[in-house]
Amino acid sequence: MKTLSVALAVLGLLLGTLLVGWFGAGRVLVGVLSVGWGGFAIVLGWQLMLFAILGLAWDAIVPRRQARLVWLFVWGRMVRDASANCLPFSQVGGFVFGARAVTLHGVSWPVATASTVVDVTAEFLAELAFTCIGLGVLIARAPNSRLAVPVEVGLGLAVMAGLALIWLQQGAAPLFARMGSYIAGRRFSDARERVEVLQAELSLIYGHTLRLAVGFAVHLVAWLCTGVAGWIIYHLLGVPIDFDDALAIEALLAAASAAAFLVPVNAGVQEAGYAGLGAIFGVAPELSLAVSLVRRARDLALGVPILLVWQFFEMRRLRAAAAARSA
Repeated sequence: MKTLSVALAVLGLLLGTLLVGWFGAGRVLVGVLSVGWGGFAIVLGWQLMLFAILGLAWDAIVPRRQARLVWLFVWGRMVRDASANCLPFSQVGGFVFGARAVTLHGVSWPVATASTVVDVTAEFLAELAFTCIGLGVLIARAPNSRLAVPVEVGLGLAVMAGLALIWLQQGAAPLFARMGSYIAGRRFSDARERVEVLQAELSLIYGHTLRLAVGFAVHLVAWLCTGVAGWIIYHLLGVPIDFDDALAIEALLAAASAAAFLVPVNAGVQEAGYAGLGAIFGVAPELSLAVSLVRRARDLALGVPILLVWQFFEMRRLRAAAAARSA
């Protein structure tokens, strides 16, 4: 898996570089610089607001058994996205790091792990609804597009995958509990107890239907805000794109990114998606590539400080543990 991820990242990086070079690196750079520092500050501010919404969605699904601060899950979501956007790992690595981040501030590992699994599932289901909106706009705007049928087929497969994912987390729980106990039992003496605790936490979370519905709804709002983010960047670049067109581009791009979840930082996938989808809605490829680069700059500008702060907390924990052992 590590070799595959590295190979995909290299290929994606080459693809993105070739696209920028093909459509004119100078024109793409001019588009990026036209955003300006004020416009870039707006992009960063909108993303910080989006982090807050995503953290609220994660917090909404966790049962209220103890007092806690909502900012913990906002912070965990920031680490999750920063890891996926800045580190050479697949999106799965971001899920692990986000759960790890909240455990450093008092959230137990079963709650952090189980709630991450359910939150990712809720976000995936909301993404399917968001993609349906984008597909509807695509069919209305470009009914003869060859992209419509592949997206429809992909949606059908994704719906089945979503249902299977929920069933695996609930219906097949005993089987996976036995498998997990066997595999982890070779490394951890208390593996069986850990798997049982995790499964009990999953069952508890899935028992709160209203909380799951709220989490799904908040995630759908977050996806719609992602469409607004794309619309803002297009307009900062001087592209007079309609809001529903920008929403469709972001929705279909999100579907493509989800399908390519093994590609670290969506290298090449994001650039090719913007160039191809933008062309369908009448946006010049060099401007769409500029949108992609602005997003990359936004992810780095926010992601690097977030990861540094997270590592500061990790170092502080290690020092406290070393001091306790010395004592």
